[in-house]
Amino acid sequence: MDLDSLTQRNKRELTSFEQVLGYRFTDLRLLQRALVHASSAFEQGFAGQDYETLEFLGDAVLDLVVGAALYQRFPAMREGELTKLRAALVNETHLASMARAVDLGRFLSLGKGEDASNGRHKSSILACAYEAVVGAVFEDGGYDMAQDFVLRFFAPTFAARQEELLIADAKSRLQEILQEKYNEAPSYRLEKEDGPSHQKVFTVAVIFREQVLAMGTAGSKKEAEQRAAAAVLADYKTMVV
Repeated sequence: MDLDSLTQRNKRELTSFEQVLGYRFTDLRLLQRALVHASSAFEQGFAGQDYETLEFLGDAVLDLVVGAALYQRFPAMREGELTKLRAALVNETHLASMARAVDLGRFLSLGKGEDASNGRHKSSILACAYEAVVGAVFEDGGYDMAQDFVLRFFAPTFAARQEELLIADAKSRLQEILQEKYNEAPSYRLEKEDGPSHQKVFTVAVIFREQVLAMGTAGSKKEAEQRAAAAVLADYKTMVV
């Protein structure tokens, strides 16, 4: 069997997947190729016609489209922050979650061994195949179509990912600001802990020069500290020292 025959055999399923994706391919073979794992291509006798080169292309398209969109949406964000946010959006974990959202695994063509080892649910395979689908859209319709496709799925996640990163990186960024301006670092104080031992809730204060700048509450001391620091960064005016 070759790629053309596989496309014809799976035409009904591919058309169904097009509807989920919201994009109709001029060349349906591109979509089929984006869904063919190397193990399947080898077993069916058309090695080299799997999703890997489309994955390479899709990776580049995602970096450009997502990077440009973040640059336009967050003009005040620094280069390092933009880089971190883009990385959080195009990493394996997030790409795999995007693939699961469109049930991509159901349409994959896998070798028998890979299929038997739960390959349809592996994050590594799903992320690569998702990049390949993006590459296929670019190859089929050009940059504008690929941009529309990517942003339709990714733009709604920008704010959530930004908030996650702000919280996760808040302590180090607050320390950098205070060290640079005052040559001093903040400290953190546990104010209280509530709840049973298996479900504790911690409230932490961030302190600078004996002044409480903000409070944070979470299920761990570390996250409570991050949330306290994030609260300070969210309203920089509170830092009157």
